[in-house]
Amino acid sequence: MLFQPPISPSYSKLSSKQIAERIAEHKRNFGDRLVILGHHYQQDDVLEFADFNGDSLKLSQIAANQNAAEFVVFCGVHFMAESADILTDDTVKVILPDLSAGCSMADMAALDQLEDAWAFLTESAGETFVPITYVNSAASIKAFCGEHGGACCTSSNAAMVLEWAFKQGEKVIFLPDQHLGRNTAYAMGIPLDEMVVYDPKEPDSGLTAEQAKAARVILWKGHCSVHQLFNEAQCDAIRANEPDRKILVHPECSWEVVQKAHLSGSTEFIINTIRDAPAGSKWAIGTEVHLVNRLTKTHTDKDVRSLATIQCLCTTMYRISPTQLLWSLDELADGRVTNQIRVTPDIKHWANVALDRMLSNVASAPKAISQLVD
Repeated sequence: MLFQPPISPSYSKLSSKQIAERIAEHKRNFGDRLVILGHHYQQDDVLEFADFNGDSLKLSQIAANQNAAEFVVFCGVHFMAESADILTDDTVKVILPDLSAGCSMADMAALDQLEDAWAFLTESAGETFVPITYVNSAASIKAFCGEHGGACCTSSNAAMVLEWAFKQGEKVIFLPDQHLGRNTAYAMGIPLDEMVVYDPKEPDSGLTAEQAKAARVILWKGHCSVHQLFNEAQCDAIRANEPDRKILVHPECSWEVVQKAHLSGSTEFIINTIRDAPAGSKWAIGTEVHLVNRLTKTHTDKDVRSLATIQCLCTTMYRISPTQLLWSLDELADGRVTNQIRVTPDIKHWANVALDRMLSNVASAPKAISQLVD
């Protein structure tokens, strides 16, 4: 487990203006040697300092293309910083401003659990399994998939990755998010009764060998704690009371929610859909609240709000603040690379194999999983 080093109480005495001025000064002094990345779900007062913003894989790819960069500060969560370290040159140091910024979904799949699942499934079914992991996973999980003939996927290209996987073997194990796996496979025409769930916490009392043998898709019992907050009742209320408001959700939402939505797609798909929507259109969006609020402020000619009436925010992402960012830059300026995220060479190699399979075998398909439900 990673532990966040304590920060001097003196930081709490700084005003927002002082913090902003000091961060700006560090950026000027470091110049092209420093790249700050900000994920879509990050707070606005952090994103204003980012050189680039986007989803996790896009940001890691951008970081890898910054030839002059020596330091990459990733304002996101732990698995994102790992991905940046995997894709960047060994001379680049990747820093996470707060080590407590993890991801509950990624934490739902540990390497030892996957090894146990793999042994059970391959022995039970006696057929070729292809492991596919969502990029929202630990580097060790990505590496396992790479070493065992599998690949990574994003919410944008999950359908194309699954199509590739079924050309490699009879069955797919999809982790760590069961909802993305189920929604993608169903949209591809695979019926629900050909999908089963493997629970790593109850491997002996859950999925049977007979069920594993009969299924085409094994879904890992994991989920996003944010998208789990959206439910059918919220969709029913919109459709009953505001029939002119379209429901747009991320495929990390449950199958039931996706079926009751008008549209479902990746974060980029959501952003582009709202951008291209006609003025005056009304939308209820099922994804992280910081992104929804940003879309509301950006597209004032449209009526955009969250699908839920509660605050659906990524609490671990929320741990990174301008204060944490300043502290990490102060440490760098003083010659200390604090909170560096390092992926071991062996894991980096096999994780790269999994990522390369995704990028080389399945071209980017932003609307592959999107669907229209009348």
